[in-house]
Amino acid sequence: MQYDEIGYWSEVKLDIVREYAAAYSRILAAQKSPSLNYIYIDAFAGAGIHLSKSTGEFIQGSPLNALLIDPPFKEYHLIDWDSDKIDSLRGLTASHRNVFIYEGDCNSLLLDKVFPRARYEDYKRALCLLDPYGLHLNWEVMHRAGQMKSVEIFLNFPVMDMNMNVLWDNPDKVAPEQAARMTAFWGDESWFKAAYNTTGNLFGWPEKTGNEAVAEAFRQRLKKTAGFAYVPEPIPMRNTKGATVYYLFFASPNRTGEDIVKHIFGKYRDRGKS
Repeated sequence: MQYDEIGYWSEVKLDIVREYAAAYSRILAAQKSPSLNYIYIDAFAGAGIHLSKSTGEFIQGSPLNALLIDPPFKEYHLIDWDSDKIDSLRGLTASHRNVFIYEGDCNSLLLDKVFPRARYEDYKRALCLLDPYGLHLNWEVMHRAGQMKSVEIFLNFPVMDMNMNVLWDNPDKVAPEQAARMTAFWGDESWFKAAYNTTGNLFGWPEKTGNEAVAEAFRQRLKKTAGFAYVPEPIPMRNTKGATVYYLFFASPNRTGEDIVKHIFGKYRDRGKS
């Protein structure tokens, strides 16, 4: 099959998630009163292997990185909608009996099949990677994760897709179906107030507020609406020209998770900054 080529910002993301997942597993494995079963979830798992744009070499994706973590997670739940990538995942993980692979839309699969395996009252926990290719994730998934109090998430906030297709200088020209994608991701139409300011000019025309303002508004939404207790400032992921491609968010019900992620983000925050 033809593997996805990834830029160095995606390689940085893989390093961040791998480093945190290792710390997460060590901490939860050490807890004994009560002991907790914890699972790894990758909602856009891909083929399990990528190609580096900078070197042309194969790079292990997040599912394979997670499988190498010691102590191991109790279960691994991998989702993708591409049948070729699913076949690749099945081949790469065939020897692991605790890997569960799902082909289809993660928005329904997470809510109906995967998140119920990580209920707080069952002494189960989950680390979930939500890494959509664009605006392909529904707010209901993030909201459910926040309400469960047992799920921590890493989230790709796809600001490039937003700017290319929705957050135009003239919002009246945006196609309704593109605005609907944004609303599905955000959860309601309050994204417009976050993205545009109508008070700064004489005629009340909407003026874009910028990437940082939109990301901060969403951070507050993850805290106040989804219910995550701890949502540190996201880290911008930049391309080779220094432009922000997306923001990587972390959200958790636990202060310990936030403290660890702040330390990890701090090591990478200025990577690629011009």
